[in-house]
Amino acid sequence: QVQLVESGGGLVQPGGSLRLSCAASGSIFRINTMGWYRQAPGKQRELVAHILSGSSSADYADSVKGRFTISRDNAKNTVYLQMSSLKPEDTAVYYCNADIAPSRFGPPVVYWGQGTQVTVSS
Repeated sequence: QVQLVESGGGLVQPGGSLRLSCAASGSIFRINTMGWYRQAPGKQRELVAHILSGSSSADYADSVKGRFTISRDNAKNTVYLQMSSLKPEDTAVYYCNADIAPSRFGPPVVYWGQGTQVTVSS
């Protein structure tokens, strides 16, 4: 079994910063793409950012470009989301996501974390 455990959410004032972490554990042979999604109340879950396995290529939603940075530590099977200049509209539950091959020959499976709440409010 594979687990993704997020941490780092909380309450922050507009203009502030937060850093989210998501660590993968369990039966892992290789982790491909890792990413962050978010879901605000009454809205669909949306992609925030994702990063390829080589850690050099990342994509961002237009709404977070220039404010958020995704990174990963492959040795720790961990993906991070550094969020700066936070706005009230960034308030949402943030979920991490990873495409993980559990064995050398098994197909990759997409796993999700349990979510962490980020609230931006004064």
